[in-house]
Amino acid sequence: MSESEIVAHSAEADPVEALRDALSDILAGLIAAGCGPHHLTGMIWQTDCPEAFHLSRHTIELAWREVFAGFRPTIRLQPKAEPGLTIRARHLAPQPLPETIVEGYTLRDLGRQYSPRLQADMKALFRQWSRDGEAFRANHEGVDLAYGPGRFETLDLYRPAGTSPAPIFVFIHGGYWQASDKVQHAQFAQGLLDAGYAVAMPNYGLAPDTPLEASIAQSVAALNFLVDEADALGLDANSLHICGHSAGAHLAAMALCAAEAPSIASVLLLSGLFDLKPLGRLPLGRLLGLDDVARATRLSPIVQSRPQTARIAFAVGEGESDAFKAQSAALAKTWQAPAPLICPGHHFSMLEGLNGGALLDLALRTAKGS
Repeated sequence: MSESEIVAHSAEADPVEALRDALSDILAGLIAAGCGPHHLTGMIWQTDCPEAFHLSRHTIELAWREVFAGFRPTIRLQPKAEPGLTIRARHLAPQPLPETIVEGYTLRDLGRQYSPRLQADMKALFRQWSRDGEAFRANHEGVDLAYGPGRFETLDLYRPAGTSPAPIFVFIHGGYWQASDKVQHAQFAQGLLDAGYAVAMPNYGLAPDTPLEASIAQSVAALNFLVDEADALGLDANSLHICGHSAGAHLAAMALCAAEAPSIASVLLLSGLFDLKPLGRLPLGRLLGLDDVARATRLSPIVQSRPQTARIAFAVGEGESDAFKAQSAALAKTWQAPAPLICPGHHFSMLEGLNGGALLDLALRTAKGS
């Protein structure tokens, strides 16, 4: 099968910004050719500072995942004398999609329904979230704690002023289980801190390097760590509340159902993925192993029994796709919870509501049982 090449260059001095620019141009070239990340066969990164672009660097890996998530062809670093970063990406030609209908959608439309990145300029959004998150961390006395031995088994803990022991609100970030980081979400803790909650933001291993089963287990381990260390950290172990966004909502829902999880008072699930079977028909789902229908079913909250002790609430962005809205509505119905709150904004901007407005009100009402 023949290959084509796309070349992109960035003169940005900061390696993360240079990589974001060049990879975004590569993605634009793929889209123009009717392709996606799964068509990539290899890349060469040419730079005068190859060590700064090594994928073993956490910030470089995150920048890669911001654009291409868990899809990663063979990447070779090559030194060059000229300044800047040049990327040469090889890709296959697209193949016609089968005339398959899944949940009433063609495969092309199904892919669009489950691609929330189409709702925003992701390069600008990740840049803004990174700046806002770093600024929030710099201005708050948060601590970075290890809840386990793994590279990603850490959490940031922010404590409210004058409240001890403080109720615990755990926020699990999204990113299709493959991207993003706790730091890029720190800014969404302010409203809950002001309401007197300690806010914990855990990381978890990113797919496909880390299977979804392990990410669920890590989320449970983070909850158990906070409960076990509650006295030492000035937390109220009897007032544990969890929230997740997108893939993080899936992890929160599965953690809620886990036999090993501690007692959870409430859960708030934001624009989550609760039936994973449709994803198995897409390249992203095949990358995650969700084309195994039995595994996709087993990992779906929609087939889990409703936890009886926790208060449960759902919310989705007004600008979400119909499929994302249907995912939340279906689990709310199955678990006999109130219908999802429709928030202003799209899949990503809805998180701003955690700092004030109807979404924060819902989080506090659910946590307090009022």
